[in-house]
Amino acid sequence: MSEPHAGPALGETPGTAAPAPRGSGRFWSPRRVPAALAAVLLLAGTGLLLYDIAAVRAGHPAMHWRRALALDLAERHLDDPWVLTGAGVAAALGLWLVVLAVTPGLRGLLPMLRPHPDVRAALRRDAAALLLRDRAMDVSGVRSVRVRMRRGKADVRAVAHFRELDEVRADLDASLTDTIHGLGLARPPALSVRVARPRRKG
Repeated sequence: MSEPHAGPALGETPGTAAPAPRGSGRFWSPRRVPAALAAVLLLAGTGLLLYDIAAVRAGHPAMHWRRALALDLAERHLDDPWVLTGAGVAAALGLWLVVLAVTPGLRGLLPMLRPHPDVRAALRRDAAALLLRDRAMDVSGVRSVRVRMRRGKADVRAVAHFRELDEVRADLDASLTDTIHGLGLARPPALSVRVARPRRKG
């Protein structure tokens, strides 16, 4: 009697392999606080200005602040320090809003590989640094470790109290390289390892 043969899984065709995981772009921050502040300021400013214009159209005098501002701007030259300061502040705020609009933010999240097009995942940078630190502490001869995880680089500073430094560094390179590849990140960071002896007191 022949053994039963399992057919293709649901959604798969015979002779085709499962799609390989692909990279995922960075997560975009909603930035609700800057957007809300900008919207409130613009709404308040335009609302007050429209109210004053409507009042002038209705035959009422313009608000004192608008008359004083128009007179002050008419008397000041373009090279006046206050005019230059106001222009610089406005340009800086505009540039800040543009930067917030075109950059993704959420730098603390490291995008992971996507096994499925509808699935996105990320690993917190501090969690990745903690995992690398735990793996480094398992290496023989390592006394203490400090890990600084960036988006494109993992800086590891270890202190070894015995064994040769070259041997400890080689073991750290091998162990941490495997750990980084096992994280499943879309862009695995480069590894930088430095090993030193403990500082002598006194």
